[in-house]
Amino acid sequence: MTAPQGQVPVTVRTFAQRFSATRRGARLARLLAVHQLADWGFTPGVGGYEAAVLVVAELSANAALHGRVPGRDFTLLLRYDDQAGRLWIEVSDTHDAEPIPKVPASDDEQGRGLLLVEALADRWGVRDRRGPGKTVWAHVAATT
Repeated sequence: MTAPQGQVPVTVRTFAQRFSATRRGARLARLLAVHQLADWGFTPGVGGYEAAVLVVAELSANAALHGRVPGRDFTLLLRYDDQAGRLWIEVSDTHDAEPIPKVPASDDEQGRGLLLVEALADRWGVRDRRGPGKTVWAHVAATT
């Protein structure tokens, strides 16, 4: 199907995968996101690549560490609209507690993840999902 005359066709690329709610699953989510972004034409140092990778890493780590429910997985969804230059990152887990960004103490090794997401993403938030749990989402300006 072609776009009507005078309109530019819109391409929205999508990647979705479930991962075990473990540190290994979070690491695999980040690695596959890096691979998928490269497949879509993203390159390090250009167009929000690093921001997207860090947001995926933080949200996946949170799902594995804080959103973990024994026997349940988490899901990573990436959607890239090349015309809008926007990358949607969504991580869904089955834990009901909403994440809350906190200002960590200087010697605290945890609690900085959502502060990084807040700093790197244009917008982010939390919404209920179908079934138990929540989806934490972020929009990152990105171009290939």
